[in-house]
Amino acid sequence: MEERLDLPRLLVAAPASGSGKTTVTCALLRAFQRRGLDPCAFKCGPDYIDPMFHREVLGLPSRNLDLFFSGEDQARALLSSAGRGRGVAVLEGAMGCYDGVGGTERASSWHLARATGTPILLVVRPQGAALTLAAMVRGLARFRSPGMIGGLLLNGCSRGLAELLTPMLQRETGLPVLGWLPQLPDCAIASRHLGLLTPGEVQGLADKVDRLASQLEETVDLEGVLALARSAAPLPAEPSVIPPEPEGPVVAVARDRAFCFYYEDNLDLLRRNGLRLAEFSPLEDRALPAGSCGLYLGGGYPELWAEQLSRNAPMRRAVREAIRGGMPALAECGGFLYLQSSLEDPEGRAWPMAGVLAGEGTHSRGRQPFGYLTLRPEGDNPYLISGEEIAGHEFHRWACTQPGDACRAVRPSGGDPRPCMICEGKLLAGFPHLYFPSNPRFAARFAAACVQYQKETTL
Repeated sequence: MEERLDLPRLLVAAPASGSGKTTVTCALLRAFQRRGLDPCAFKCGPDYIDPMFHREVLGLPSRNLDLFFSGEDQARALLSSAGRGRGVAVLEGAMGCYDGVGGTERASSWHLARATGTPILLVVRPQGAALTLAAMVRGLARFRSPGMIGGLLLNGCSRGLAELLTPMLQRETGLPVLGWLPQLPDCAIASRHLGLLTPGEVQGLADKVDRLASQLEETVDLEGVLALARSAAPLPAEPSVIPPEPEGPVVAVARDRAFCFYYEDNLDLLRRNGLRLAEFSPLEDRALPAGSCGLYLGGGYPELWAEQLSRNAPMRRAVREAIRGGMPALAECGGFLYLQSSLEDPEGRAWPMAGVLAGEGTHSRGRQPFGYLTLRPEGDNPYLISGEEIAGHEFHRWACTQPGDACRAVRPSGGDPRPCMICEGKLLAGFPHLYFPSNPRFAARFAAACVQYQKETTL
């Protein structure tokens, strides 16, 4: 008989972006922590920043559950594995409840809720609507079958308005209103061109989350929320994924205010392939970690730190010499910009970068290619063989004068494949963020290249 895992869980969704999913999720996580429930967190979709907030609250990684990157079985397995031993899981949705790939519900919050059997707590902002709000919620609840919405939370709402709306919403929609949160301007998290500020940039974040959690405990029926989470059916049990202690080569992973966008599953897969990950700061450090045999430059906001990155000439030189000396390297989006000859800051000033590549990073003043993609190589390269593919995502406002043509990016919505990526020696770099588990051979080949580099440089 198949073993089952009883994991109470809920998915925080909303009618649209900007409804307060992240603040509600963080408040719930802190409130559950206070109750000793040992919560864990997940993010629907490819976003990097929201999981960083989850991690800041919990002190442990939050993982992406993305049904474009992986199939339903894999998502259930990841949820089960990472949730084993936890008292409750909170999944944060993306965009609007049904907003998925190419104008469909595929990979949407609802799709993930259905695939994982997770009830939805719908966060709604009631400003400017009363009975119409009930019509909207009722439509959302019945738009697809099965209806996964199990409760409502009113956000940015006064006590008086909540007392007025609650009985009407419950009568008209058949859904329980589990509470409300008032406007808390001092707890707001500011945004920039790619979304929220990162946790390290939010002054007094811990205090903000504590205040949000205290308010939630006062005006939200936490027992009702937990009852909703406990209504989730058990999942197929998966063993908890604890990567073995790596014994292989060291891979230098850029991690600081300028470079912070990484999928936890990517890092785990590198570790499972025997690589030891050593973080370093291109902003502050003067050299790569000792014994580095590989380099991983993730995304982030290098454009905001272009002057400081440029002034750290020893690190720029170390990166340039390592890659030109044959060190295996992967660079995604912000990491790709760092490898260019120069990078413009938001004021349009160009700063010298690592100079590994001949292009220039420029401020485009408009969003560049955005969304999911499947990356297909134009012939063999060190990490992808002709005929293979790997899933990825793009979201950036900076451009590059030489984006590369080593691969083709194919959009799920159709259209002509777009050339992208540069492959020079053992370097593969470009704007797409890649999800390594969608093609585990990619990570295995990178690891093998690091092992070979280690052998060649220690002879």
